[in-house]
Amino acid sequence: MSSILLKIENKVAYITLNRPEVFNSFNRDMAFLLQDTLDACEKNEDVRAIVITGSGKAFCAGQDLKEVTDPELNPGFKKILDEHYNPIITRIRSIKKPIIGGINGVAAGAGANIALACDVVVAHESVSFIQAFSLIGLVPDSAGTYFLPRLIGFQKALALAMLGDKISAEEAENIGMIYKVIPSESFEEDVKRLALKLANMPTKALGMIKELYNKSMTNDLEAQLALESKLQIEAAQSEDYAEGVAAFIEKRKPNFKGK
Repeated sequence: MSSILLKIENKVAYITLNRPEVFNSFNRDMAFLLQDTLDACEKNEDVRAIVITGSGKAFCAGQDLKEVTDPELNPGFKKILDEHYNPIITRIRSIKKPIIGGINGVAAGAGANIALACDVVVAHESVSFIQAFSLIGLVPDSAGTYFLPRLIGFQKALALAMLGDKISAEEAENIGMIYKVIPSESFEEDVKRLALKLANMPTKALGMIKELYNKSMTNDLEAQLALESKLQIEAAQSEDYAEGVAAFIEKRKPNFKGK
């Protein structure tokens, strides 16, 4: 069975991390396969939203420690970061389509930070998030030190990184770490409903919104205003904008094409 599963349905690509026997922890093959799958979804014009979730009880437990402790299999931390996790995070943030993190179970270490890199993060009510790195003498990676303090503030993020506390889904929502908690009985259907909603929205505009929020992390006000102006002019030239305005005037539901 492949370590990454892909199903495309109703303009949504469902990517499932699939090593449930090790809580979907990453080895080298799985990391490359996820990158290839994200690339394929980016290029596929029929895909207008992406969901990343996990099989079994976990979303992702981070790095498979058996790989890094095996003298024959261990690629070394430089390769793991430069070739595995950093390219995954870069792809998630750069793909101009909405990416939903459908967090079905525990998200620890790099798994937690891959979750937080997604555009819209929803979590099953039983989920916990753990910055587990310090518990084995490591430091956060996979952009955890970038996204987490921006999501929840410097002090809280630093404490979680140092202490390795478990954060419940409810607390994660309350502190702004994730968008929303979903009840267990409706998790799959609610994730699908959210994905379908995004897949039927003006994809080009959503990609521009994503770009704007990415750049807002480092731009000053002047640069951000200039980028807003540039992208607003581009958005106003799109087919979806014309359709959205026509639908508003005609008092009907718009039929966006993602163009």
